[in-house]
Amino acid sequence: MGSGPKKMKVLLGHNFYRSSAPSGEDTAFRNERDLLRRNGVDVVSYEVFNDRIDTTSLTRRVKLALDTAWSRETYEAVSRLVKRTRPDIAHFHNTFPQISPSAYAACRDNGVPVVQTLHNFRFICPGGLLLRDGHPCEDCVGTTLMPALRHRCYRSSLPATGALVWMLIRNRLEGTYQTQVNCYIALTEFAAGRLIAGGIPKDRICIKPNFAPDIAEPGPGNGGYAVFVGRLSAEKGLRTLIAAWEFLREIPLKIVGDGPLRGQLTEYVLRKRLPIQFLGLCARPAVLHAVRHALVQVIPSECYEGFPMVVPEAYACGTPVVCSRIGSLEEIVREGETGAGFEAGNAVDLARTVKHLVDDPGGLLRMREHARSEFLARYTSARNFHLLMEIYDRNC
Repeated sequence: MGSGPKKMKVLLGHNFYRSSAPSGEDTAFRNERDLLRRNGVDVVSYEVFNDRIDTTSLTRRVKLALDTAWSRETYEAVSRLVKRTRPDIAHFHNTFPQISPSAYAACRDNGVPVVQTLHNFRFICPGGLLLRDGHPCEDCVGTTLMPALRHRCYRSSLPATGALVWMLIRNRLEGTYQTQVNCYIALTEFAAGRLIAGGIPKDRICIKPNFAPDIAEPGPGNGGYAVFVGRLSAEKGLRTLIAAWEFLREIPLKIVGDGPLRGQLTEYVLRKRLPIQFLGLCARPAVLHAVRHALVQVIPSECYEGFPMVVPEAYACGTPVVCSRIGSLEEIVREGETGAGFEAGNAVDLARTVKHLVDDPGGLLRMREHARSEFLARYTSARNFHLLMEIYDRNC
């Protein structure tokens, strides 16, 4: 009797962000890890957590900066794990700052091909977001990284930015990004274009979007309010969002999430007596409940987003998206079908766009149907698993 087809084994690697600053990248990693396991793939996890970083001394801070470019500890740990478990392929998500590109070498030296998902622009931009002073910036794309040092683009710190610049320069000179990664996954065509312009090999990039774990039924959209879900920070366009609601006093707005601007925004809303409610951080069922009943979900970002998890989740709920016309958002929100766009940073245009949609119940209903159809066609677990396995099979 035959033993049946060999079960695929995948090494999944991820550096989790601090729990005080939740990241969509962490959610995307968990989603894919759980998706693979549910579908019978043997998953070996290599996970590290930024909550455990010790920067209490200068020596430890210097070591972390040097390890960001190349970590001997990671190389040895991943090598041992690969030798013990013998995966067919390794797939890394975030490797900054603790895993480092040394993980690629550990896999290569042990005959394991490597896939890397590019959730942000860290490989071409020390700040990771192609953002400076609240606006998109491509000064380092396809050129030197000196502008990043001059502007202290990572945490407004010269030493911290220097560590990122050293990581990129060292690994570019050693050919790490060109020779040690078999396939890069970009989340959108827009992101792929910027990454290629920044030096990532075009023939090694494929496109695979994020997905939302299946939501069985769309919501009714009968709450009479708009919703924002995300981090309350400047690049997410929160000031523009709040300013727009001075023209939308007849439509309540619910804001789900937390961040550095919350106190300032709350004080402004109270002073202006705007119909805005801050719900803070919520568990996923509560977030989805808010989205399912919302008229529209607003994404007012003023930076290049990777692929916000809130978009496929909104589509799964049947909720149209009103978003800034910037970067990947223009690609994943189809004008007049799954939502509508407005000029980034323009509160008046945002208010006009929301009001136009809300004043057309029939059009809004059609958009809800299109949004749910878009989810079923592009962003389900089943489709994502199929795309992921195709990528693995091509590179094994």
